[in-house]
Amino acid sequence: MTIAFRPVATGLAFAATFGFAQAVTADTWDMPTPYPDATFHTVNIQQFAKDVAANSGGKLTITVHSAGSLFKHPEIKNAVRNGQVPMGEFFLSLLTNENPAFGIDSQPFLATNYADAKRLWAAQKPVVDKLLDAQGLMALYAVPWPPQGLYTKREVNSLADLKGMKFRTNNAVLEKLAQKAGAAPTQIEVPDIPQAFATGRVEAMITSPSTGANSKAWDYLNHFYDTQAWVPKNIVVVNKRAFQRLDAATQKAVKDAAAAAETRGWDMSQKETAEKIAILKQNGITVHTPSAELMNGLKALGTEMITEWKASAGADGASILANY
Repeated sequence: MTIAFRPVATGLAFAATFGFAQAVTADTWDMPTPYPDATFHTVNIQQFAKDVAANSGGKLTITVHSAGSLFKHPEIKNAVRNGQVPMGEFFLSLLTNENPAFGIDSQPFLATNYADAKRLWAAQKPVVDKLLDAQGLMALYAVPWPPQGLYTKREVNSLADLKGMKFRTNNAVLEKLAQKAGAAPTQIEVPDIPQAFATGRVEAMITSPSTGANSKAWDYLNHFYDTQAWVPKNIVVVNKRAFQRLDAATQKAVKDAAAAAETRGWDMSQKETAEKIAILKQNGITVHTPSAELMNGLKALGTEMITEWKASAGADGASILANY
């Protein structure tokens, strides 16, 4: 396994021409991410890494390991927590089983546009910060996916049409939604989506236009329903001990780059929606406005799930909803 904290140059750099010597210490950090290089989240992270290197004057270099190549998606948070790597990116709702507060942005039909999603993140972040801090982690920034839509191999006009379908999930919320719809949930990570559809392991999924276009969904399914069900986020976290080992200037370089990445990432996400839906259409996927019957059925499931979420989320959940 790659060592997380690697000193790559320590010692005296002599510049005899100018008659001085200075000590230079540089570190390289490995950063696992779950998504391929073409995904806008990964593009944003690559720019974040460049900004950190530039802002820190070369003191800190981040090597991005995309597409789950260093750690698989479900392993990334604990790899950062355990110090195997100093930082990483993952889908925030993956932590719902730890605490429901992590998954409020994936509750169906609670926040279904970017303005509401930004308000929800402002309400959620203090709770997320507290929960991560208890695990020795610190949030650097979060960026949303485009609003989530339904992809299927065959046409769907009502909730009943989803019954029995093999349904791709990657978190507890999607698993619950699939079960409530009478579908058969199957855990599949993003890099494995095309093969899962091609081999019949799954027949339907809810995900963003970005994931559909980047995984060339037209090769393995036919329909996209623009349900705009929720606006979930990826989060980038850092191991607090690793961060505290950095000098103050390098810490500031990381925080400044993270703030820029969050602003840039939200803008990138909004541009993605129209662009990626257009790509789906251009490649032969039928893009549907969902029928009233289908939307009513899905919204009813969403109402059930939000009610259940409130009951399970306790004081943290009540705090988020009150602030939202």
